[in-house]
Amino acid sequence: MAKNRQEYVCTACGSVSPTWVGQCPDCHAWNTLKAQPKRKADVPKASVQTPVPLASVAKAKDEPYSSGLTGLDRVLGKGLVPGGAYLIGGEPGIGKSTLLLQVAGLVASQGKMVLYASGEEALPQIRDRAERLDMLDPNLMAMATSQSADIVGAIESFEPTLVIVDSVQTIVSASADGLPGTVSQIRAVCAELMAVCRSLAVTLIIVGHVTKDGVLAGPKLLEHMVDCVIALEGDRRQMFRLLRVFKNRFGANEELLVFRMQPKGLAIIDDPSTFFLSARDPSLSGTALVMAVDGQRPLAVEVQALVCRSYLAIPRRTALGFDVNRLHLLLAVLEKRLALNFSNVDIYAKVGGGIRLQEPGLDLALVSAVLSSYYDTPLPEKAIFWGEVDLNGQIRPVSAHELRAMQAKRLGFAPVFYPKTEHGDGIGVLKELEETVFHR
Repeated sequence: MAKNRQEYVCTACGSVSPTWVGQCPDCHAWNTLKAQPKRKADVPKASVQTPVPLASVAKAKDEPYSSGLTGLDRVLGKGLVPGGAYLIGGEPGIGKSTLLLQVAGLVASQGKMVLYASGEEALPQIRDRAERLDMLDPNLMAMATSQSADIVGAIESFEPTLVIVDSVQTIVSASADGLPGTVSQIRAVCAELMAVCRSLAVTLIIVGHVTKDGVLAGPKLLEHMVDCVIALEGDRRQMFRLLRVFKNRFGANEELLVFRMQPKGLAIIDDPSTFFLSARDPSLSGTALVMAVDGQRPLAVEVQALVCRSYLAIPRRTALGFDVNRLHLLLAVLEKRLALNFSNVDIYAKVGGGIRLQEPGLDLALVSAVLSSYYDTPLPEKAIFWGEVDLNGQIRPVSAHELRAMQAKRLGFAPVFYPKTEHGDGIGVLKELEETVFHR
């Protein structure tokens, strides 16, 4: 359909309407709207710039400063960068506002001015939470507003070191049409805030909502605009939270940080290697340990499986903490390569601690847990596994093998089951695993 290239202008008051109506919506005069060609928006003149040698460009003078949390500084690079823009997302109630209010209070305690702008909470609510976290500081300023102009004005007036906006979906800009949270509003609000913060070398942290699929809501352009994208994950019924860095222009991405929820806020777990193994009983069948690598951090995680008799026409397959299609694939490989029959059993599998794993090194531990439950034979107490299982029953190498091996040795795990290496050690096929562990 051709675009409408006309607009209707009132001859009495000059108001513009995209369609013809009998009565002017502004001055209420009748039959005064006349069709005219649509006026083109004014396009600003392009500035003439000359390329310069990159080596002659002066380095940034502003050094990163600490967020007050050593572990957070590590995953972000060297801390918070002046003029940098950070986007943090997560499910409702996961702890985004709590973590950012902690960071705001810790930065303010360093003598730096911090502005916390909220479009979701009233000032008394923010104060109560800051008091509970023991983060009240004279340098911590707060405002409750839904107008981007108010936040921009406060930044220009006070020139804080750090600005936190919670959240971008609740802020509205007068320069864009639509309701708060729409694509045009999110784009306009972020552009205004980032422009003023970059010009004044102010660090900007923006909170974003997530969809039901767990991805950041709004235009994908938003993730390209900012310098760092952070996700706070976890089960709200569990006491731990996982902070993942998906994009980082100031350091390595795919970093991981584990927090423990406490009455005084979120506390960093310095060594989460065995944090997810609490209260584990190794004498039970159907459990196996995997040395997983999430980002650059090796974690020992328990994989659980339950194989029981089925009374259904189609046996049930359930997976928690990983893709259920991976379970279907591995069960098909076991049936084919080890001549097992799973047609009359239900199989349930999960990753312990509520953590979610996506890496291929999970395959060998998952297969071992299923076989342990199927044969009702517990695995050795300190046994640990990692490796990818292909459709031919071969066990293939995975990334960060040396890192996994060093961590397993440091934590005292033995025996260690991993894919064959160039030195000839390790196991190569599923049949070898079955014979070595279960003596079948």
